[in-house]
Formats: sequence, C-alpha cells, structure tokens
Amino acid sequence: MQLKGNWNYPTSIRFGAGRASELPAMCGELSIKRPLLVTDPGLAKLPLVARLMDYLQTAGLTASVFCDLRPNPVGRDVEAGVNAYQAGHHDGVIAVGGGSALDVGKAIALMVGQDRPLWDFEDVGDNWTRVNVAGVAPTIAVPTTAGTGSEVGRASLIIDENGHRKVIIFHPAMLPRLVLADPELTCGLPHHLTAATGIDAFVHNLEAFCSPFYHPIAQGVALEGMKLVHDWLEKACANGNDIEARSHMLAASIMGATAFQKGLGGVHALAHPIGAHFDTHHGLANAILLPYVLVKNRPAIEDRLAAAASYIGLADASFDGFLAWIVALRAKLGIAHTLSETGIGIEHAEQIGHEAKQDPSDGGNPLPLSADDYADIFRAACEGRLHG
Repeated sequence: MQLKGNWNYPTSIRFGAGRASELPAMCGELSIKRPLLVTDPGLAKLPLVARLMDYLQTAGLTASVFCDLRPNPVGRDVEAGVNAYQAGHHDGVIAVGGGSALDVGKAIALMVGQDRPLWDFEDVGDNWTRVNVAGVAPTIAVPTTAGTGSEVGRASLIIDENGHRKVIIFHPAMLPRLVLADPELTCGLPHHLTAATGIDAFVHNLEAFCSPFYHPIAQGVALEGMKLVHDWLEKACANGNDIEARSHMLAASIMGATAFQKGLGGVHALAHPIGAHFDTHHGLANAILLPYVLVKNRPAIEDRLAAAASYIGLADASFDGFLAWIVALRAKLGIAHTLSETGIGIEHAEQIGHEAKQDPSDGGNPLPLSADDYADIFRAACEGRLHG
C-alpha cells in the first residue's frame, strides 16, 4: 500500500489562563495598529469584550468592534464586515468568539483584498488559487468556546442564502497568524453551550479518527482529544469556573480542528445542511446526529472504536460500550436525543439526504453513503431509532 498525504499543522498559539493581556503585544508582532475586533452581538455586550478593547486602547491601538453577524453567518455578514473594515481604515482583524465570529472574522480578513465575490473561493477544486494572497489581512483569533476549533482552521463556513447551503470558503492564508487561547475567556459560557460545543469538539476528533485517509499524526492527536473530552467535559459543564476543566476542553477543541484535516464524515455532512435550513446550532446538531451515524458506520469502525473505548478508559471497551457512553453523556448534559425535539420534521429527509451527499465532509466518511443512506439516518435521528 502506498502511504502518502499532504500534512499541515497549526499556527502559533499562546495558551494559558490569564494571557488575554498579551493581546496588544500580539498585535505589535503583526504590525497591527488599527484592528477591527469581530465578535457576535451577545459577546459585544459582555465585560469580556470591553476588557479586550481596554487592553488595546490602553496600549495606544485604535480599535473598533464589528458584531453584526448571525449565529449561522451568511454572506451579508461578511460583506458588512468588509465595509466596516474599509470604512475604519483598519489594518488587521481580531476575531473573538465561537465558531461564527471566528469564521466571519477570517472571511472578512480574506475578502478585504479581493476583487471577486466570496463564493468564488468555495472549497471546490482549485478555487483557492484565485485568492490575491497579498490582500489578505493579518488575523488574531481569540476563542471563547471550546468546540469548533476555528481558531486553527484555514476555512470559514458561511451560508449562501440564495442556495440555502453552507459553503466552505478556503485558503491556507485564512489560518490566523496568532491564536490567543485563554481558558478564562470561556468561563462565562452557559451550560447548554458548553455541552453542545464540547460534543462538537469530540465529534471533530472522532470523525477524524475514523476517517479512512492516512494521517498518523492526526490520528494520535484525535485519540488524545477524545480522551480529554471524556475526562473533562462533564466537569466543565458542572462548574463553569473550573479553569483546569476549561483548559483541557480548550485544548481538545484545538486538537479536534487540528486533526480533522484528516477528514470529517457523515455527522458533519448532515449537520451542515440542517444548519443551513433550520438555523440549528452546529454543535447541537452534531451532538444529536452522532450516535445515529456511528450505528450506520459500524461495519467500518467497530474495531477502531473498540480501541478508542479502551484508550479513553471505558469499562466496556467495545463498539457497544462506546455508543452507550455517548448516549448516556448526551442525556447527562441535557442534549436532545432526537432532531424532532428541536422542531425538525421527518418530511425533510430526502432533501437533507441529497444535500448531505453533496457536502465535502461526505468524502471522509469511513463507509460510502448514498443520498438515501443519509435520508435514512436523518429519519432515524428524527424518530430516535438507534437500532433497526
């Protein structure tokens, strides 16, 4: 067997509690003097953002805030951010928040120097070569959730409202130049978001671990990332101010996004169109879908998940033991067992199945799945049918 692959690993990460005060110095490293801080509307009202802005202004930097974006961002959000960047004569982006704010911040930094529309840079074929790399603004990413890992990603998920689909915008230069990973900034996250984003981090690691492509570095990272979630997610949910738990979960999130360059799979292939059509929180969609996709993929991943169950410390080191732990964990964290509990109806199965098959994440699934297979998984997730 020929073993080959294209491997890339993340950027410079400043990790640790209390490091938020280093933000002005990080701007200095990138020669940013007029940063645009991109965040979401909820965070913009919180003391966290005010504190970061105070650090910047005290250091003599001219900063302003852009927060006009949706939980599942659309193309108009990026366009508005580009306009704000240009109107303020900014010279860099600080993206602060969860996946939505980080994705929009990275997309703004990409688009401020382009003369093509955003959708021309969809992650299809060699579209990425169209980017004017010199026009990409430097970006600093500051995650406030432990889930998406977008701070170490080279892409943004943006909804094309006309096509009703989530589009992956990609270029290697979208990778933030610096990451400020301070777990103290995640302490204000409510329980339900800590749970949903935590399972999102787990799914990133798990789908990467199960992807059929050859990438032993990512394989090892994904395995340890799963163990960190197993050991620390419940503790982070039980006590949102547990810095040790928050630190390990932030690391697990970064590890998941690092590992999934090996590939994602059916969970994400389904979650993307569900998010585009129903505005469902991405982490929640992943959390609900996960066991149903695992059951479908069982023939290809049974031995692999038994090995993972053993490594993370499950008493029943088997596929069934792994699945039972996932289902029990979701219940403990208050995550819905079915899509129907979130208001999503089974009548959408065929459309979601078709769109899931077209999603780029489908290519990393350990078993080849058809549009009908995805529709069947969707129906099972609506009905709560794990077996049969």
